[in-house]
Amino acid sequence: MNALLPTRMVEKPWGRADLPPPFSVPHGAHVGEVWFEPPEALRDLLVKYLFTSEKLSVQVHPEGPQGKEECWLVLAADPGAMLGIGFRQDIDPAAMRAAALDGSIEDLLAWHPVRPGDFVYIPAGTVHAIGAGIALIEIQQNCDVTYRLYDYGRPRELHLDAAIAAAHGRPHDPALWRSLGENAASLVDGPYFLLDLLYGPPDEAFAGKLAERYSAPFLVVPLSGQVSVGGEMVSSGQCALANSFADLAVAEGSQCLLARPCSTGA
Repeated sequence: MNALLPTRMVEKPWGRADLPPPFSVPHGAHVGEVWFEPPEALRDLLVKYLFTSEKLSVQVHPEGPQGKEECWLVLAADPGAMLGIGFRQDIDPAAMRAAALDGSIEDLLAWHPVRPGDFVYIPAGTVHAIGAGIALIEIQQNCDVTYRLYDYGRPRELHLDAAIAAAHGRPHDPALWRSLGENAASLVDGPYFLLDLLYGPPDEAFAGKLAERYSAPFLVVPLSGQVSVGGEMVSSGQCALANSFADLAVAEGSQCLLARPCSTGA
């Protein structure tokens, strides 16, 4: 059956005491992530919002079916907000370890200014960091294994051996970064999940493609406007399970994401 996914707020040292509507933060908390608990049928996929008031750690995730490939869609960004993704130039493991120990690894990352609508895919093994003043949606393999290389002096554990073993010491592929406009688009095509953006009702050709891609249960993440699943409205800030593409309706001028795990990545 179609259903809204339950949410879980996760406190982070870099989180925020206030979140944009429709989210609200318990008094005294600093929430950095809002998770949508996946149903059993889609347990390999996790959708969440991230809200940053400080930089996240310089980190990396492992590869493979139990690893973490992820992608980000930027929803809001303060002036000067940045994402650090991959290195500016190739770096060997010994130099990476030394830079992590003295903190210079932050300066070796390729930092990019961001704005709403920026979309980036982060292959597992990519060293990265999210800067302050950013709100984004993250779609990822449902694995929370994070190896921290550098954390700005925060009293949290680092994982240098595991991180350096998992890390690709090279630049991020610029083809994996794009700016989205008011057009429907296929954003991710495996190996671990599919992701598509709808802007209003799809035309006949794209609807046919989506009906094939989403013939199995999938997740619907509204971004704006009016989106319904099985005749029930789903609002921005929510995530719903849909059993078939025929259950989805997107009004003119409305935006939503569609996502499902790939069986080959399960």
